[in-house]
Amino acid sequence: MKSEITKQNSIAVSCKTLAKMLSISPRTAWRLLSAGKIPKPFSLGGSKRWKMSDIDLFLKCNGNMAEYEARRESMAG
Repeated sequence: MKSEITKQNSIAVSCKTLAKMLSISPRTAWRLLSAGKIPKPFSLGGSKRWKMSDIDLFLKCNGNMAEYEARRESMAG
């Protein structure tokens, strides 16, 4: 699922970019976020962005939020 976007060393990505990385529509990305099935974004100047490190970890966990959260928690402390 990795795309050329990750090669650019982006720190944060928009919903449109996230959707392309996951091969879904931006609307589906928002629905998945509402359902708690993808990592939460942060606000940047009134828009939402996802940390590239969070998305990379999420993809390494094969889209499994429970595994993603466990790994993220273990990395934090």
